Amino acid sequence: MVSVLVVDDEPRIVGLVREYLDRAGFAVLEAADGTQALDLFAEHQPDAVVLDLGLPDMDGVDLLRRLRADSSVPILVLTARADELDRVLGLELGADDYVVKPFGPRELVARIRALLRRPSLGDHLDGDVVVVGDLRIDVPKRQVSVAGAEVALTPTEFDLLETLARQPGRVFSRAQLLDAVHGVSFESYERAIDAHVKNIRRKIEPEPRRYRFVLTVHGVGYKLAET
Repeated sequence: MVSVLVVDDEPRIVGLVREYLDRAGFAVLEAADGTQALDLFAEHQPDAVVLDLGLPDMDGVDLLRRLRADSSVPILVLTARADELDRVLGLELGADDYVVKPFGPRELVARIRALLRRPSLGDHLDGDVVVVGDLRIDVPKRQVSVAGAEVALTPTEFDLLETLARQPGRVFSRAQLLDAVHGVSFESYERAIDAHVKNIRRKIEPEPRRYRFVLTVHGVGYKLAET
């Protein structure tokens, strides 16, 4: 059974999330603070994490950073923080998506399902590999390398890069990329895409601010350089 670790110190929120995740067929692990979350994560290796940024023993941003340092598991940030900069910071540190409290439980479940989707090897042809200069994107294996060195991307980062790689040279708007990455249409800040692109560039671009692979088309969106 697919498992989800829910990290939140509000029992009412945890109970609500558990109820809807149970109905959706997920196994739910609960942590009320960062220390417990790290222990449960190490012991059970959950398939996804729902993480509140406001925790009693450590900042949720610090916990996010520690989880992302060791794993590419999908992470959805659940936060009451109204400042958009906090949400973008979470994305830049490796979160895959965010939901702002108060939230709709059905939407939360839909987002988790979208983050957990994984194409099987049978969904792609064996030769489904895109090469742009030193950048190599192996779609069936979900692997990315630059000059022969493998690059670790989060699931959302890979999905975003794969979308661009499917049609090198095509310009995608931020709205189109949001829809492609999440698989369903959400009202979300387009800056979320900018944060993910910033992370991808940091990992794959040889020179900061002299981008060779993921290119900006000002006023429109992004594209992958053509082979």
